[in-house]
Amino acid sequence: MRQKELKLVITFHTTAEAIAMEKACKENQVSGRLIPVPRQISSGCGLSWAMPAKEEDSIKQFMIDHTLQWESVGTYMI
Repeated sequence: MRQKELKLVITFHTTAEAIAMEKACKENQVSGRLIPVPRQISSGCGLSWAMPAKEEDSIKQFMIDHTLQWESVGTYMI
């Protein structure tokens, strides 16, 4: 079984918003990946972006700079 670690999880209202996040992050070499929303939280579309928790401040500014829409941002053990 994989060891759980603290991750920053970003949820989205729609799948289109999640895909836009993935595209922008890949184009700008931002670490992370799309994952199903963890059980302990919920989301409108069922997809979320997970990345190292230490990058919370920089990713928020990145999303603002790239006019990305999101539902919530939080840290979870996943």
